[in-house]
Amino acid sequence: MVDLQSPLGVTFIPGDHGNAAGGVGITLHERTNISLIQVTAWNNTIPTVLTAIGSATGVIVQNKPGHGRVAGEKSVFGFAPGRFMVTGATPDLEQRLRAAISTDLGTIVALTHGRTVIRISGSRVEWVLAKLFALDFSEHAFPVGTGRATLHHDIHTLIQRIDENSFDLYVFRSFARSFWLTLRHAAEEVGYRVE
Repeated sequence: MVDLQSPLGVTFIPGDHGNAAGGVGITLHERTNISLIQVTAWNNTIPTVLTAIGSATGVIVQNKPGHGRVAGEKSVFGFAPGRFMVTGATPDLEQRLRAAISTDLGTIVALTHGRTVIRISGSRVEWVLAKLFALDFSEHAFPVGTGRATLHHDIHTLIQRIDENSFDLYVFRSFARSFWLTLRHAAEEVGYRVE
């Protein structure tokens, strides 16, 4: 497999930044070495496709808008009717999904080379994300595992809550550097660490 270069380039500067004197409010981290697969079920095959995703990944998801689950480095979430983002740290994820989901059930598109995943975590994560997106990031409105599709200006972003204080943000690679700089700027007032 070809080594995937980070689109963040020289803007990825490890260390503490912003107003970090009083402590670091969030941590930013680019997730690498994961497979990203979009699965789209035909309208009448959604339950069958969800069962197939579960058998291929071990992650069972219900057919509810935005519903998802996280199991270690694996996750699944719905971001539109019949559309699911499936991630995992195994390079054979696409092959396992293709073996489980035939073309009469839906489609599979590998997005590993087309998306960048940024994990943002920390005690001030909801505050920072609310600056960029018109969403309620409280755990009541956005429970662990669930996902949303939204925009920051014209940058399409898929967001999944990973745990109480962590979210994964999926953006197109061509917008990743610009989005990264915007995210860093939004985090300056609470102090942030790049790892």
